Amino acid sequence: MLRLLYGEHGGALLGYALRLTGGDRAQAEDIVQETLLRAWRHPEALAGRPVRPWLFTVARNLAVDAHRARRARPPETGIDERLVALPGSDDIDRALESWTVAEALAELSPAHRAVLVQTFYRGLSVAEAARVLGVPPGTVKSRTYYALRALRLALEERGVTTP
Repeated sequence: MLRLLYGEHGGALLGYALRLTGGDRAQAEDIVQETLLRAWRHPEALAGRPVRPWLFTVARNLAVDAHRARRARPPETGIDERLVALPGSDDIDRALESWTVAEALAELSPAHRAVLVQTFYRGLSVAEAARVLGVPPGTVKSRTYYALRALRLALEERGVTTP
């Protein structure tokens, strides 16, 4: 029954709910879902009458109720400017991770550190890094490989696990 109701009236009901909610699709979908749920729970209300007007009336009543509930709710307070200035846990975590990576990079050989700085931090291609470092591109590739292995080992020694 519910599938048949949705198949026949779902599109029109969603369009009507979208107009009622000012284009808020999530709220409109909630209204359609609740309307169909009420039709399923009360099949006697649909017996002997046209279905679509009943569905549209229920949808309108749900939209009005939702609007009134939002208006009756006290307004939210503003954001405390002092709290905005405090760093969040993400900022602290990012700073600690950066510090750990910097310490691990400092343990690498100068050649390995230089190749990682050129390729990862400056975003140069292998050919560009080879020109900057004055080495062949193949050397940049092999140094990058071994530098990443050494960096992973240094990070694991510090307790940083790889996903």
